[in-house]
Amino acid sequence: MVIQPTTQSKWQAMQLDEELAELLNAAPSITIPESKEDLIELSLGNTGADSFEVKYDVPGKGEVAEALVHRVKNGVAVNYPDPYMRRRDPESMIIGDDNPTDKTHFSERFNHSFENFKADVFTWLKGQDLILLPFISGDKALGCESLLVAPANASFFAAALAEIQGMVPLSKVREGFSPRATIYLAPVFRHTMCEGRQVVVHNREQDNHEIFSLNLYPGPSAKKGIYGVLLSIGEKEGWLTAHGSTVQVTTPYDNELTILHEGASGGGKSEMLQYPHREPDGRLLLGRNLITEKKRYIPAFQGCSLKPVTDDMALCHTPEPKDLYEKLVVKDAEKGWFVRVDHITGYGVDPNVEVLCTNPNEPLVFLNIYSVPQATCLIWEHTEDEPGKPCPNPRVILPRRIVPDIVDGTVEVDVRSFGVRTPPCTKENPTYGIFGVLHLTPPALAWLWRLVSPRGHGNPSISDTGGGMKSEGVGSYWPFATGRQVDQANLLLKQLQYTPRTRYVVIPNQHIGAWKVGFMPQWIAREYLARRGSAKFKPEQLSEARCPLLGYELNNMQVEGVTITQEFLKVYKQDEVGEEAYDAGAKILTDFFANQLDSYLKESDLDPLGRKIIECFKDGGSVVDYEQLM
Repeated sequence: MVIQPTTQSKWQAMQLDEELAELLNAAPSITIPESKEDLIELSLGNTGADSFEVKYDVPGKGEVAEALVHRVKNGVAVNYPDPYMRRRDPESMIIGDDNPTDKTHFSERFNHSFENFKADVFTWLKGQDLILLPFISGDKALGCESLLVAPANASFFAAALAEIQGMVPLSKVREGFSPRATIYLAPVFRHTMCEGRQVVVHNREQDNHEIFSLNLYPGPSAKKGIYGVLLSIGEKEGWLTAHGSTVQVTTPYDNELTILHEGASGGGKSEMLQYPHREPDGRLLLGRNLITEKKRYIPAFQGCSLKPVTDDMALCHTPEPKDLYEKLVVKDAEKGWFVRVDHITGYGVDPNVEVLCTNPNEPLVFLNIYSVPQATCLIWEHTEDEPGKPCPNPRVILPRRIVPDIVDGTVEVDVRSFGVRTPPCTKENPTYGIFGVLHLTPPALAWLWRLVSPRGHGNPSISDTGGGMKSEGVGSYWPFATGRQVDQANLLLKQLQYTPRTRYVVIPNQHIGAWKVGFMPQWIAREYLARRGSAKFKPEQLSEARCPLLGYELNNMQVEGVTITQEFLKVYKQDEVGEEAYDAGAKILTDFFANQLDSYLKESDLDPLGRKIIECFKDGGSVVDYEQLM
């Protein structure tokens, strides 16, 4: 099947600005896809081939291959020759306009004016056969009509975008379709201007948010670039898009709890939607002691059932009047989920995802996963960055419509959890890995966690060569936001004030003291919280954590009659850690918060309550002090 170019009248019926209309008039051909099947054929060069190399003539470099696309039995598989292109660069965002921002301006990074750069991109695109993809960013209530303009030979990028954001087929493009967000894809400029780095330039015009993506990995543009669009619109209109997964949890006794799990990249958002990984005998491996090699298991019990709502981006609907709801109300901002499958290292690790991906009822898009034309792409066979070293960021895009038991529409959030990747902590090597399985925090302290958003230990999703703790910034979505941190901080604080019946917890993953635990803490915490429902904690069930930033720690924890021992609730009780190493780790965490929070106090328009909360932290406030502030 060969897809024919779209007639001029079809795209001329859209309401486009003059510059874009001129670009399209000059292009040799334009194709607007009608279906996913069209996108797959276009991704493979529109010739019926099973393999297609995406390459460009780059001045001074000759022909450069950017990606290899294979037709596989379960969809299309994309691999990048350059390992650097297999993960998102956290420094990829650049701002091209002069509107208020805390991000790097185009002129600060490049010895080139933005207007000349934009003209150069348009000139290059005018010489390309193009694909146009109309889509919706967010939803009709909170979002906007949007458009991708890309070289047709990079149609796999359009296919990925269509799965994540949802395409508007050619036959359903309304007359007068008016994009408020436009992505321009121009991969050659990565080489001619950016020294091979990933760069995504945002230009926030009055009526159109332009994104210039200079690379073909969809993470910083098709995924997080559109996140930036939603944050920019919400900043003007007074609403937020939370960086979190949402799941409705139903206990074996039919109690229901909705959890929104937020956090920096790698903080366990996708994992919160997963069932616990069990041992062959059905038990749960709570952890393995890195020093003694002991393993701690939890006997098999009937777990909760899960209904996923959001995977990564949650539109936070603000009701009018604002006191109509006392809990946070969210809805999915995406039509498909960009799921990382690095944890699936062999058949049977995660049967639910494996079944969806191995024999899907519609073709899927795979990235960074080993593939052979016309064979089945297996999500546990990850592309190797180098011999013996698998890429840590293999991905599959799952359309919401194929995910079982998914919840459409808005839901009320009972608990907002925050996930942190933690390193091992021992007497010999004290670190911030001092978190117990579960900590409860008052709203004021929960706000501080969302201002600082520690990225944490061993992040697999992004290119980051530096060690130690890093901050993902306000809301943990700051790498994708285009404006000022203080504006987002104020919006977050108002949101917490308007939702007093939503509770807050902090959950670690990877390590608890000297124990390697993976994502088991959040799976156990989810089971525990769901069984408690709306029940309040009695004073004797909680203690103020030894580190005030961790709020309250549990004195005891039972799930289906199984007791979680104290060493997993109060890390200083581990023989391998002790109080001295715990306190050293607490100082690392506290110093990190102090360093990140200082910048907010310099902002004259920081919400007065927010200023009091940060000053409470700087004065060494207790958990009770935070409670009294909100």
